[in-house]
Amino acid sequence: MTKETKTMSGVILLSVPSIAYGGYFLLGVLSGNYPELELTGFQQAMFRSGHAHAGVLVILSLIAQIFCDHAKLSDAWKWVARVTLPASALLISGGFFAAAGSPGSTEPNAMIFILYLGIAVLVAGLVVLGVGLLRGAKN
Repeated sequence: MTKETKTMSGVILLSVPSIAYGGYFLLGVLSGNYPELELTGFQQAMFRSGHAHAGVLVILSLIAQIFCDHAKLSDAWKWVARVTLPASALLISGGFFAAAGSPGSTEPNAMIFILYLGIAVLVAGLVVLGVGLLRGAKN
């Protein structure tokens, strides 16, 4: 395992407690423990999606760090793959939360662009890493 993989994996793992706390808080909100935070059905769905995407994309980001060690890419392109995947976790989950953050909202607000930006960043990182792995498979 390279130093870069260890560093990035350590940083990514340090984000997991915030995801766990977010899940704990979300469970409390959805269980009615915070009556002052009444959420619409739309907001509940968006917040659940944001939380779920954060967890899944962080796991994908960790796996991608190891894949980067085996991809046939320049160091710069490896860093693109290393950074875009965890960044997409932040952007996609943040996009779900931001798009439903207005009190009483029943449809996405203008902040939905963050979600779409995150999707683009995710796809870019996956394409770079996928191409690098396929190029390395020829050896």
